[in-house]
Amino acid sequence: MSRDWVKPPGPVAQGLRIGLLGGSFNPAHAGHQHVSEVGLRRLGLDYVWWLVSPQNPLKPRRGMAALSERLAKARACARLPREIVTGIEQELGTRYTHDTVRALLTRFPEPRFVWLMGSDNLAQFDHWRAWTEIASLLPVAVVIRPGSTLAPLFAKAAQRYARNRVAPSPGFANLSPPALAIVDDPRNPLSGTTIRNRVTNPSQ
Repeated sequence: MSRDWVKPPGPVAQGLRIGLLGGSFNPAHAGHQHVSEVGLRRLGLDYVWWLVSPQNPLKPRRGMAALSERLAKARACARLPREIVTGIEQELGTRYTHDTVRALLTRFPEPRFVWLMGSDNLAQFDHWRAWTEIASLLPVAVVIRPGSTLAPLFAKAAQRYARNRVAPSPGFANLSPPALAIVDDPRNPLSGTTIRNRVTNPSQ
């Protein structure tokens, strides 16, 4: 398949508001559900695409399940029809988030995309390649996660875009970037690391 033509994983009609939730999903868990469902509810998103990465550049290959396995488990985990699990990065041939975002904006110009992340990712967002470019391409929404509740205060990215911070609202996807929204909702503590540790050490 030519990477110049990639089938969208879901509807891409004009004006649709679509959240992009990236990650290894190794495995998918209730924390991913929480972030995407908060985005759907608080930001008025029509869909959230779970972008299951072939290989997260910031995570080791050791212990990483095969992409097909992670996709299958993510599809089993996604609870809502508006949560769309996709391995589109594999099709696009992108490895880094800023390349993925640029490719999606180029290929699917009709919808309004929002980058969704938990506050645990905000804490290390400045380690991502071309992270300021990501923030310049689309609005970024951060859902508070346990263990990283102070990230919106102390994270380098939060400080850099403090003047661009806005309240979460159904119109957030229509804002011109950079725009940063911090969304606090009842918090889900689960993470992929926690789940893997439970599998390895069931007594914990």
